[in-house]
Amino acid sequence: MSLEPGAASFLPVSAACMSGRGWDGYDFLLVTGDAYVDHPSFGAAVIGRVLEAAGYRAAVLAQPDFTSPDAFSAMGRPRLAVLITAGSIDSMVAHYTAAKKPRRQDDYSPDRRAGLRPDRAALVYAHRAREAFPGLPLILGGLEASLRRFAHYDYWDDKVRRSYLVDARADLLVCGMGERAILEIARGLRDGARIDDLRGIRGICYRAPASAAIDGKTPDGAFDAVTCEPYERAAASKTAFARAFMTQYDNQDAASGLAVIQRHGDTIVVQTPPAPPLNTEQLDAVADLPYTRAAHPMYPGGIKAVEEVRFSVIHNRGCFGSCSFCSIAFHQGRVVSARSHGSVLGEARVIAALPDFKGYIHDVGGPTANFRRPSCGKKTGMCRRRLCLTPEPCPRLDRDGSDYLELLRKLRRVPGVKKVFIRSGLRYDHLLLDTSAALLDELVKHHVSGQLKVAPEHCRDAVLDLMGKPRWAVYERFQKRFDALNKKYGKEQYLVPYLISSHPGCTLSDAVEMAETLNRTGRRPEQVQDFYPTPGTLSTCMYHTGLDPRTMKPVYVPRSPREKAMQRALLQWRLPQNRALVMSALRQTGRMDLVGHGPHCLLRPERPPGYKKPAPKEVKPHGTRKKRNGGR
Repeated sequence: MSLEPGAASFLPVSAACMSGRGWDGYDFLLVTGDAYVDHPSFGAAVIGRVLEAAGYRAAVLAQPDFTSPDAFSAMGRPRLAVLITAGSIDSMVAHYTAAKKPRRQDDYSPDRRAGLRPDRAALVYAHRAREAFPGLPLILGGLEASLRRFAHYDYWDDKVRRSYLVDARADLLVCGMGERAILEIARGLRDGARIDDLRGIRGICYRAPASAAIDGKTPDGAFDAVTCEPYERAAASKTAFARAFMTQYDNQDAASGLAVIQRHGDTIVVQTPPAPPLNTEQLDAVADLPYTRAAHPMYPGGIKAVEEVRFSVIHNRGCFGSCSFCSIAFHQGRVVSARSHGSVLGEARVIAALPDFKGYIHDVGGPTANFRRPSCGKKTGMCRRRLCLTPEPCPRLDRDGSDYLELLRKLRRVPGVKKVFIRSGLRYDHLLLDTSAALLDELVKHHVSGQLKVAPEHCRDAVLDLMGKPRWAVYERFQKRFDALNKKYGKEQYLVPYLISSHPGCTLSDAVEMAETLNRTGRRPEQVQDFYPTPGTLSTCMYHTGLDPRTMKPVYVPRSPREKAMQRALLQWRLPQNRALVMSALRQTGRMDLVGHGPHCLLRPERPPGYKKPAPKEVKPHGTRKKRNGGR
């Protein structure tokens, strides 16, 4: 292919691109299920730029034809390894809704076309790469593989599947945010190390013969280890699966986590202890790499996904919020690390210089926008079974939001920036705890673009406890504070609450009570998501097993499509298309008191058969009334 204008500023995507650079070969082939977007929100771009900065030659193969190995071999054999990611989002989530219906669009593909990556993309790409390059090290990474590093429940097949490392026959799997591990792997391969020599790297998984297992140690003796329930037992027993999951979940902290071993037949999968999160200096170095912040010019229509983040800034990693349905604890970890003010301001100046920038920074966030420091001064990592914020805030919790506030103040003063918005990702319970209260005040005054998205998720406290979310009363306090501040500053701004239906623990009666609460308080939710069981989360473990793996107590799980449809409809009970489902739910739960004409009612009564709406009374046109008293 000929070089597109501007393509030289991207990593090579073809043999012609490499030839144009004068390369006689390259070190790493980076295969991704996304279109190639050179932006720090896209993991493949980050890993490619990190390798480039370290002196390696990396080429990108984006959304290759996966029906044969030809596309993989088109640029020649890389010297060191093939690196494979399914993309920025899970390929199964990209392809299917929570109801398992195919999606019609994929924002990470050119022209939003669906189907340009296969189901379980990391596995398919791995098999094609192995065909193309026999004997070459093959390394998995990215969200999809990271969350499937062990035996995992697969919602789409409704069964427990083996580790991706086993099914892909890959050599290594990089867990979580992989910059540190990939540089250690690259250095080892460059210096002639064999794959077996790299087992001392933290934050990776590898395979070994089951005969190599050592009690309490990894096979090479490098790390202390704990063994979880084997794949075969976890697949056969939901109790065993829950126990295996909690062993894995409890060892994802870099300070206290042990290596974890899980047997798969005659093979063991070994996860080394998690890599420490990048510190501020290292995060700055990654963020300051020369990203073009754009889709590759081979996509003349652009890529929709980058338009959502092109004028946004990621300032942190990790989250101690620990929502049960979120995979961040398993992928990024609970320890928060943040970029320096100087690095964030430098990125803002780069954004402000873009030719199509209109003066508005769309977001300054991350996993949780208002977290910039670790949750407390604890020196040994995170508490294993104590959540920082729920059900009640930990007394040791750091409640100071002044650093984020000062960062926002500086961003407002960057030349060319008119407004800095925070669209979502705020943990509102932490905002309420802020010792100065100035952060929420200035957020309302300067940083809301008409609507602020927050995530109460539910209103029933028993469900919220399972979700790892604050109680409903906390959200109501936040709503009052938000409304009062808008009134103070003469703003017309609104909260947009995210809500989840059919989460484990939520009965149909709970869903009815949620609709009742929303109606009573005058809320009309627009953002509603049916619970989506994806690998690596506590909530998915609850969904599959019917157990809370932290306590092993039973949890009710709404499973039937009918009940899930009713629960979702109840959250938007006013929509005409939801009437039949809502009526059915009210009958089933014995809550027909919510059908009537009172303000507390969700539905109006059904009209009797044959009912005809009365014709409107005839209104005589103006000026036809008879005049009296001779028209006087």
